[in-house]
Amino acid sequence: MTNRAKAIRKTILEVANRARSPHIGSALSCADILSALYFEVLDIPKDVESFEKRDIFLLSKAHSAMTLYATLYHKGLLNHEQLLGYYKNTLPAHTDRDTSPYVEISAGSLGHGLPIGVGIALALRGQKNNQDKQRKVCVLMGDGEAQEGSVWEAAMFAPKYQLGHLIVIIDRNNLQGYGRASELVSYESIDEKWRAFGWNCQRIDGHNENAIKDAIFANEGSQTPLCVICDTIKGKGVEFMEDKLEWHYYLVTDEIYSKALEVLK
Repeated sequence: MTNRAKAIRKTILEVANRARSPHIGSALSCADILSALYFEVLDIPKDVESFEKRDIFLLSKAHSAMTLYATLYHKGLLNHEQLLGYYKNTLPAHTDRDTSPYVEISAGSLGHGLPIGVGIALALRGQKNNQDKQRKVCVLMGDGEAQEGSVWEAAMFAPKYQLGHLIVIIDRNNLQGYGRASELVSYESIDEKWRAFGWNCQRIDGHNENAIKDAIFANEGSQTPLCVICDTIKGKGVEFMEDKLEWHYYLVTDEIYSKALEVLK
């Protein structure tokens, strides 16, 4: 875990504590992924003049919105006042594109992010400016979300139209709202399924930022879309929350917040 990812996790804990909101486990599991994307991979500038040429990030697992907000805060794209308004008046529990230009989609119902990402990627490829072909469109999904039929419809579409600038990242922590994703609706081997649908696919340690970065950069120039399956741990970084289903729902009280900061590693 990098110091940057640790700082993002501390901010997630602060936000969850102030808001008394759930989904802390889901948020902690993808902190390294967003840290790598926003600081090492994606070009998302702050200045308005360059903003139209930005890469696109879509948080399809929008119940992890705290991670996006915390990452945008550390990137300097959200201020502290906005951050502390989470769950109250500035930032909703699930993403709303009207809250910030850096929040690309309104989401919450699972399975929508990839179809939207496919549409954006296709539209960018069709623009006259050839530079638009280089703009990345990155979708972060949960592994339970991969049970949605809409995901696989989009997965069939993208290779046919050679959307090589489309990236799907699956946060595979193997815990969804009611149990193990692999037990509720088993889809292993998930990496073989994505390859069978015509995608380049890599399976990596989702808490290793260098591995995330290398997997994405290795696909640059390809006309084949990329799926990166990130094996992660729900609640990563706070030992007593790790791989525990209850932290999909439990709230971060003052006592839990203090304890979490002590054990964050």
